[in-house]
Amino acid sequence: MSAETKHITALARLTLPGMGSDHCAGIVKTSLKRLDGMGEITTNIAAHRVEASYDPGKLNLAEIRAAVEKAGYDVAQICSDSDDNAAEKDADIESAYLSQALQRLWIAGIPTTLIMLLMIPHMFWQPIPGYLLIVTLLAFPVVFLYGGAATHKSTWRSLTNRTFNMDVLISMGSIPPYLIGLAGFFVSMTSFMEMAATIMTFHLLGRYLETKAKGRASQAIRKLLTLGAKTARVERDGQEQDVAVKELQPGDIMVIRPGDKVPTDGEVVEGESHLDESIATGESVPVYKSSGDTVIGATINKEGRLRVRATKVGGDTFLSQVIKLVEQAQGSRVPIQEFADRMTGRFVPIVILIALASFVVWFVAADSLRPILEWAAGTLPWVNPTASTPVLAILAAIAVLVIACPCALGLATPTALMVGSGIGAERGILIRSGEAIQTFKDIKVMVLDKTGTITRGEPKLTEVVTADGVTEQQLLQWAATVENASEHPIARAIVEGAGERNVTPGEVTEFRSTGARGVSGKVDGALVLIGNRKLLSEEGVTALEALDKELDDLEGRGRTAVLVAVDGKACGIVAVADTIKAGSVAAIRGMHELGLHVVMITGDNERAARAVAEEVGIDEVQAGVLPEGKVDAIRALQKKHGNHVAMVGDGINDAPALKQANVGIAIGAGADVAIEAADVTLVRGELTGVVEAMYLSRATFSKIVQNLIWASAYNMAAIPIAAIGLLHPMIGVVAMTASSLSVIGNSLLLKRVKLNASKPPSN
Repeated sequence: MSAETKHITALARLTLPGMGSDHCAGIVKTSLKRLDGMGEITTNIAAHRVEASYDPGKLNLAEIRAAVEKAGYDVAQICSDSDDNAAEKDADIESAYLSQALQRLWIAGIPTTLIMLLMIPHMFWQPIPGYLLIVTLLAFPVVFLYGGAATHKSTWRSLTNRTFNMDVLISMGSIPPYLIGLAGFFVSMTSFMEMAATIMTFHLLGRYLETKAKGRASQAIRKLLTLGAKTARVERDGQEQDVAVKELQPGDIMVIRPGDKVPTDGEVVEGESHLDESIATGESVPVYKSSGDTVIGATINKEGRLRVRATKVGGDTFLSQVIKLVEQAQGSRVPIQEFADRMTGRFVPIVILIALASFVVWFVAADSLRPILEWAAGTLPWVNPTASTPVLAILAAIAVLVIACPCALGLATPTALMVGSGIGAERGILIRSGEAIQTFKDIKVMVLDKTGTITRGEPKLTEVVTADGVTEQQLLQWAATVENASEHPIARAIVEGAGERNVTPGEVTEFRSTGARGVSGKVDGALVLIGNRKLLSEEGVTALEALDKELDDLEGRGRTAVLVAVDGKACGIVAVADTIKAGSVAAIRGMHELGLHVVMITGDNERAARAVAEEVGIDEVQAGVLPEGKVDAIRALQKKHGNHVAMVGDGINDAPALKQANVGIAIGAGADVAIEAADVTLVRGELTGVVEAMYLSRATFSKIVQNLIWASAYNMAAIPIAAIGLLHPMIGVVAMTASSLSVIGNSLLLKRVKLNASKPPSN
């Protein structure tokens, strides 16, 4: 790391409402890179945002703002990244920008409509006295004042900064026709005033519709911003009082009544209730919470009164992290996007050269080209083979300029990412990057951790086997009473399982633990011994042979089985196991439907691992793998199957392997380290989310490809048509707008995609 990089400590966050494509983003980045002291620059087209690290000893926010404005883009907001309200301010700015775009459209649209109403009778029925003067006056504010001023201002800044943005094409398509039209006051010629006003008005219409449509596409973030509570009821100085959520501090005790939103992330200290966590997990069934459980901010308390200790506030909360992840995904890049970047980076100057070439060719060789117009005149009513040579040259050049605006190409990737990541957030699927979306579609091997991923990660009482003359109620009473004095996880599982079967532990005396082998104690005067076969054999317990078959069967199915003896006689077996999560079997079946080879890597023993694998349908098992060995296991699979391996895990020990995998998936709340290492986070904690995430990624990437193909094909087909004079500029600007809107509309169709394993994604 260089000394200069070490000094870069500040981060500027800029909101640029006019930055609507990759080409625009490239211009902004180029202008900022020229500044001494500038560090890493990231752009988020979906949020119209730029984040740039810089050396505050060499640069300040005012200089950064000036550089961006010089490039042709107005800065609606510039602030430090520490501003917790920046996202809300951005949403307000987007709303204001939409209102401004609509206002400009009205101001341009009314005069242009009047021009059209005058033009039709003037051209076809009766010449209107003073027509040229009237349309000149009506078109002037449309082209030069409030209607087009922002466009021309952006063009001027762009050209003086030696860059070319989309507005350059619109300015060149509207200003020259207006100025050429002024010649009509001195010589008899076709008026181009109508064309200039129409081009600018349709450009403003396109900007308004794009802004509105992109707002629909990015509504996921705005929806998330509105979910949080605005106030919180807290206990302070022995009294309850309402405070603003932004004033909460970690450790504050919040009182959450039925129907209230949880103000911020915390831990229940008193009370019990069911919480609607659908905003976080996509799961509609309320979740039971009691003392010691964690709660998520913005979830809804359904019935009971809760006292909750705030643990995370501000930007550290779950909701804030989700918003950041969604923004990060929406602003990220997909490898296929490099194609669009290369095209748009050179596109505008090439289009200008094509337009100039079209003008020159028509001006020099119009008579040779007129047969093309005569051939098309019967089909295309706007083609006029009898027009003068200068008019034909001007029409061809302007048509090339307005039809070729590569907005659709620039919108192809970010709009699909906006919609896809928003859908994912609503379903509890947080995709960190566009690269993960592209990589995900090629995954061939899905690696699953066992504990906490396929299974619940906590032991549960599964079977109770009794000897002759002993009831299940009696056996559980003895076992639960003794195990209640132990803190071992297996003991806890037995006690909780007995409680679920309405068995309450009694009093135990002379309790004794023999380490990992078992426990003993007296219950109602009888000596109860619980442990493995070796312990009971050493203690001289009789009648063990009668339980051998059941013991072998349970252990063969991966259960942890303990024997229970009373006063030296074997009375039964209590079996405990880490149970399979409800959706694991369906999820793995869904992975097979997707054509995936499913591998389980676990640190558990071979016998237990095989039992789980058989129950859920795993293809391959690697058991006894230590945490540090999981990375090597992933590498081996990548070597065998190519770089097409994804891994699902939930613990700190999974983080290195998640990083090594081509796509890392953190499941459930998991460990913060695992989530940070993952490309995808599944909030709900169910494996079915993996299948949904894969369908979503495939559908999103499919939309990106469709958009890029359409936008590229449109430009490649439209420019030659315009250059040979078959496309009127006013038709061209309508078609250009329609192209951009079609890309956005196609991306919005993602909202109809079906994310389930029984049917391939449809859109």
